[in-house]
Amino acid sequence: MASGKILVAQGGGPTAVINQSLVGVALEARRFQEVNRIYGARHGVRGIVDEDFVDLTQETSHNLELVANTPSSALGSTRDKPDEKYCQEIFKVLRAHEIEHFFYIGGNDSSDTVRIVSLEAQKAGYPLRCIHIPKTIDNDLVGNDHTPGFPSAARFVAQAFAGANLDNAALPGVYVGVVMGRHAGFLTAASALGKKFPDDGPHLIYLPERTFVLEKFLTDVKDTYQRYGRCVIAVSEGIHDAAGTPILSLLAKDLEQDAHGNVQLSGTGALADLLCEEIKSKLGIKRVRGDTFGYLQRSFIGCVSDVDQREAREVAEKAVQFAMWGSQNGSVAIRRTGFYSVDYDLLPLEAVAGKTRTMEDEFISASGTDITDAFRLYLRPLLGSGMPDAFRLRFSPVKKVLKNTN
Repeated sequence: MASGKILVAQGGGPTAVINQSLVGVALEARRFQEVNRIYGARHGVRGIVDEDFVDLTQETSHNLELVANTPSSALGSTRDKPDEKYCQEIFKVLRAHEIEHFFYIGGNDSSDTVRIVSLEAQKAGYPLRCIHIPKTIDNDLVGNDHTPGFPSAARFVAQAFAGANLDNAALPGVYVGVVMGRHAGFLTAASALGKKFPDDGPHLIYLPERTFVLEKFLTDVKDTYQRYGRCVIAVSEGIHDAAGTPILSLLAKDLEQDAHGNVQLSGTGALADLLCEEIKSKLGIKRVRGDTFGYLQRSFIGCVSDVDQREAREVAEKAVQFAMWGSQNGSVAIRRTGFYSVDYDLLPLEAVAGKTRTMEDEFISASGTDITDAFRLYLRPLLGSGMPDAFRLRFSPVKKVLKNTN
């Protein structure tokens, strides 16, 4: 006899809209008579192996809606990257609790976890439907036009650089802003969406899709500074040399590594500081400032795209529908169908799991230090309504008296 139990979990980095997906699962599942219990795992897959579950069936719809509009992961998340043995433990717990539908909201690693767990269920002949719900501010899931979480983070980056540009115009100098993105530059490229006038920053954009050459970088900065009397620069944390070595590794002496053995790029201001020092020492420019956006863009509560909110909810609702009405495991994907509308497909898990999307060439300028109009057209509708705008005084000069040159 069917148990009617489903389980939902959240993995990886939090976003401004991941709770929309969580609530989308919980509320959509209530519409199906065959569902009688909706469990949530605390802190992702770690909560599953620890059997740390909460009963979302007991949450009121009103409170769920309030949580949906709150950034970050309400259930908690994890950076655990399960291998086959870990996934076998996950499946063992799911089976013991008679879970029939497993929904995991996350990015590349999360999709791979869902894939392995589904294979374990198939080998055991256990009827478990496994659905991956996309989420990542990096926008690097293959098969998707874009991923929930990215538009809101991109909105933050665009607005932050628009503000940095205004600050830099008032007190000219060089400004370096380092943005998340180890392999994909989508988020860094979003910095250009706040530009209004031709001389607005960011004047230079450096993405991990292109090789970074320090000498060329310094020449670019020098030329831009001479042209405008100032320079605003957007840099992806994942910039690397021709051999693929992170620039941070080449400039820094002592580096941390994350849980997966990668050089720790996020959560440190080292790259911004090192690039600023290169500009000061090599170009002799005195006013040079750097910021590292780090985690700010992930769950910023006052800067959420309404388009992102809607799609994060819908992608979860479709996940439940695919699970209840379909017969396939898979990863839900967003497909653009017009300007602007979307539809949702269910892709095979192996088509998404463990793969990384990077920015397409058509989105990057020939110089490699700017984005194209194609990217602007791609991103603008995702940022949502109410994007702020900046204006300038129309300077009407007054004739000098004491320093009249005539």
